[in-house]
Amino acid sequence: MPNTGRPLPYEGIRVIEFTHMVMGPTCGMLLADLGAEVIKVEPLGGDSTRRLLGSGSGFFPMFNRNKKSIVLDLKQPEGLQAALRLIDSADVVSENFKSGVMEKLGLGYDALKARNPRLIYVSHKGFLPGPYEDRTALDEVVQMMGGLAYMTGRPGDPLRAGTSVNDIMGGMFGAMGAMAALAQREKTGLGTQVQTSLFENNVFLVGQHMMQYAVTGKAAAPMPSRISAWAVYDVFTVKDGEQIFLAVVSDKQWDIFCRAFGLAELRQDTRLATNNDRVQARAWLMPVLREHLAQFPAAELSAVFEREGLPYAPITRPEQLFDDPHLAATGGLAPIRLQDGRESVVPLAPITLGGAQLGIRLQPPGAGEHTDELLRSVGYGDDDIAALKERQITQGDNTP
Repeated sequence: MPNTGRPLPYEGIRVIEFTHMVMGPTCGMLLADLGAEVIKVEPLGGDSTRRLLGSGSGFFPMFNRNKKSIVLDLKQPEGLQAALRLIDSADVVSENFKSGVMEKLGLGYDALKARNPRLIYVSHKGFLPGPYEDRTALDEVVQMMGGLAYMTGRPGDPLRAGTSVNDIMGGMFGAMGAMAALAQREKTGLGTQVQTSLFENNVFLVGQHMMQYAVTGKAAAPMPSRISAWAVYDVFTVKDGEQIFLAVVSDKQWDIFCRAFGLAELRQDTRLATNNDRVQARAWLMPVLREHLAQFPAAELSAVFEREGLPYAPITRPEQLFDDPHLAATGGLAPIRLQDGRESVVPLAPITLGGAQLGIRLQPPGAGEHTDELLRSVGYGDDDIAALKERQITQGDNTP
C-alpha cells in the first residue's frame, strides 16, 4: 500500500530541475517520491514534453508526479535571476540538456559551485566526457551502438527494447548519484557534480553479454537465437492460438513438470537427466514439448504451473496491466490526473519503505502551477510577480 503519514527520507531537500523528456524527469520523480521538494523549471508555454504524441504521450504524466512547476524565461535577465534565487535555496540541481546549454545560460556547474559550494549538480547526458560527448544521443541511438538492439532483435534485424530503458535507468542512476552525493556532503560539507549517461548505461546493461564472450570466447547470439542457460525457457503457442511463457530451470522442476503433464518417457530418458543435457537436446526436445503442450488451453497450463510452483507468465499487453489483480491488491497503481483533467492510474516506484510503497503527494503540475508560491519562497512580492508576468518573464497556471 502507498506510504501515508510517515516521514520520507528526503523531506527538507530542495531540487531544482531543468529537464524534459524522460531521463532527467525520472531522476526528479524518484527524489520527489522519496520526499524531496522537486521544482520543475519550464519555459514559456510549458515543457514541450507535455505536447508529445504517440509513444511520447505518456511521458509527462508518468515522470512528473510529486513535483512543483514554475515557468521562467531564462533568456531574459530577470528570468535567469529568479532561477538563480531558487538555486541558491536548493540542495540539488538536475539537468539533461545538450552539453554546453547550461553553461551558456550561466547555470553550469562551475558557476553555481562558486555561488554555493554545498550544491549537488546532476547532469544527464548522452555520453560521459570523452570522444563521443558532443554527439546527439537518444535511447534508440545508444541501443543501436551499444549492443542492446543487436541482442534484442533476431539475427540481421536489430530491434530497440520496448520501453525507454536507458532513459529511465539513466535517471535512476542520476538519483542514486544525488543520494550518494548528499551522504558525502554530510561528511565533507561540500557538494559535487554527478554525471550519468545513456551510452554508458546501455553498455552496463549488456555487460553480461560482454562477460559471456570473455568467459567463453564465443560472441553472444541475439536473444531470440541464443543458447539458453535452461532447456525449457520459451514462449509456447497453445490451444486456440494463445501464447504463454513457460520455464523449467532445474532438475527438480523438470521432474515436477514431467509428472504434471504425463511425460514419464521423457522423465526417464537418460539423455535428459540434467539441465545441461536438456539444453544440448533442445533441437529435438522442444518440438516434442510444443506438440504435447499445444493441446492445453493457456488457462489450464497457468493453473498447473501455479499449483506446482513452476515459472510461467501470460503474454500481457501494457494496457491490460490496469486490471492486474496483484497490482490492484497491493496498491501498486495510484490515481493520477492527466493533463486534460481525466483520471487514470499510474505505476508507483517498485520499492517499499517499512512495507509501504511511495505514494503520490502532488499530481503532475500544470505549467507554472506553483509559480507564485515558489517566487514568494525566494523573496518576491506580489507586485514583483505581477510585473514578471506582465513582461512575459514568467507565467502562472492561470496566466492568460
